[in-house]
Amino acid sequence: MAECTESDCDNVAAVRLHIPWAADRDVCPGHARALAQQDGVVAIPLDDAEENWS
Repeated sequence: MAECTESDCDNVAAVRLHIPWAADRDVCPGHARALAQQDGVVAIPLDDAEENWS
């Protein structure tokens, strides 16, 4: 499994964020909850990452 792409985060990525103004990012659930609240951002769960939703 890949790590969260946010700096200073060692958690496992479980969500891909599609961001219209930037490149897509794979992030942990904690960062996904915060970043997906921005207008236009779409959060898609990564396949086989259910065990990382904590």
